[in-house]
Amino acid sequence: MNYEEIKRYFETSPPPAQVEWTPWAKITDTQVFLRSCYIGIRNFNGPVDRCPAWWHLRDFYLLIKKTTQQAPVEKTDQTAIEEPADSTPAAQAAL
Repeated sequence: MNYEEIKRYFETSPPPAQVEWTPWAKITDTQVFLRSCYIGIRNFNGPVDRCPAWWHLRDFYLLIKKTTQQAPVEKTDQTAIEEPADSTPAAQAAL
């Protein structure tokens, strides 16, 4: 994946406004973080694979992809636990 593909991904599906990357690294405005990475990559004079902004952008992309893949599974499990099938008013009236 290259810089342009990651940029298009974040344009089509923006990340949450705040992200806790690690216990010691919290991003309070992801759009500012992304813009900073894009500018750093554009202005870097050397191979992209040596650019710190590229590595930050790539790692952030992997984190967001990982959390978005896990989120639907967690929501499905939570919904099943929070809303049992027999808790509807009609089911309770029948009892």
